[in-house]
Amino acid sequence: MSEETGRRNLRMPSDNEVFAVVTEHLGGNHVRLRCEDSKMRLGRIPGRMKYRIWIDKDDVVLAEPWDWQDEKATIEWRYTDQDADQLRNEGHI
Repeated sequence: MSEETGRRNLRMPSDNEVFAVVTEHLGGNHVRLRCEDSKMRLGRIPGRMKYRIWIDKDDVVLAEPWDWQDEKATIEWRYTDQDADQLRNEGHI
């Protein structure tokens, strides 16, 4: 975190990842995502995140769309509210 600006270095999407917002929690390990490429996808919360990080409605996440089914994606990262505000202020989302 930079002392003067309060800016944090955040994880940015790699080539095959997109920013997404959780629009609905479908139960279990599935959520509905609105991705930055304007597609709605079914998001899957992987086991490594399922019990450690709580993902709720309106959370900003990084999602990796599946190669073989573009309407589905795996959630790779969840941003805190503070990190999401920083992304919005910098124009990333």
